[in-house]
Amino acid sequence: MATIQERKALDGKTKYRVIVRLKGYPPQSATFDRKTDAKKWAQDTESAIREGRHFKTVEAKKHTLAEMIDRYVENVLPLKLKAAKWGQDSQLEWWKGELGYRLLSDVTPALIAECRDKLLSQETCRGKKRSPSTVVRYMAAISHVYTVAVNEWGWVEYNPVSKVKRPKEPRGRVRFLDDQERSRLLDACQQSGNKFLYSIVVLAISTGMRQGEILNLKWKDIDFSRYQLVLHETKNNERRAVPIVGRAHEVLRELSKVRRIDNPLIFPGANPEKPADVRKSWDAALVQAGIKDFRFHDLRHTAASYLAMNGATLAEIAEVLGHKTLQMVKRYAHLSEAHTSSVVERMNRSIFQ
Repeated sequence: MATIQERKALDGKTKYRVIVRLKGYPPQSATFDRKTDAKKWAQDTESAIREGRHFKTVEAKKHTLAEMIDRYVENVLPLKLKAAKWGQDSQLEWWKGELGYRLLSDVTPALIAECRDKLLSQETCRGKKRSPSTVVRYMAAISHVYTVAVNEWGWVEYNPVSKVKRPKEPRGRVRFLDDQERSRLLDACQQSGNKFLYSIVVLAISTGMRQGEILNLKWKDIDFSRYQLVLHETKNNERRAVPIVGRAHEVLRELSKVRRIDNPLIFPGANPEKPADVRKSWDAALVQAGIKDFRFHDLRHTAASYLAMNGATLAEIAEVLGHKTLQMVKRYAHLSEAHTSSVVERMNRSIFQ
């Protein structure tokens, strides 16, 4: 129920104070210059309280975006698998730096859109611009924070990120190393000051594993006698066995001979509890090898492309890479066409000779 009180202000103007009282809820009040505005606010507020929307808005006025992110990082992010949360810490820190001081009630889709445009236009600390795909991941990171805040905490009424158009991602490219590039890159990695870089790159080319999967490998994941390792934490949350043969098996054997017994990580960083950081040494190796327009993730494409060119079917490539469907590996179809043709040719020779 709402009551409207007419009052005279010090300047002689008439004001209208509204008080909304509903059983089981604290009174809500506001003051307006026009009675029609007061009535509309009373109606809207009563409806919002009854529908459970009003006090979520009140919560949004109590908390900043930084507080929301901090709660998420403390309570939600640790529950995610490592492969699923790769890079989210730094992405959420960026959002805190941009909008962290703002109350949640003040964060609008327009502000999110401004941040999207800034992400696309500004250079990173490494002097490069972010790709549309990277910006999409930044937006996905903050969007999930909002989703939790809406559905579980009741801090906000809706997710403003969902109202903002995400950058259009280019169609998946297939950039892989040719024989000469591969040789030059491996030579550069062997000469690198980073003692793990060569082994990491060999594993990436040999197995098609993601960077995060490789860097988080532990010695307990490897079964040398069965020539395989087991990934317990993958991007699609499924356990995956990965064959390690040839040079990949050799480099892991070599590392096992000089490993630190007190450290479970195969590739420990300067902080022994965290994986090695190979970003700078990777960039340096690319420069030394004279390779342009190539990302670490393209090593995964390289592995898949080599599989296709050596006769693997799309289903087999999907199995090796850990994809649930064939959709993600269709980009390699043209590379296996020659193999498919030879299979059909052999079949025809056998039945029509």
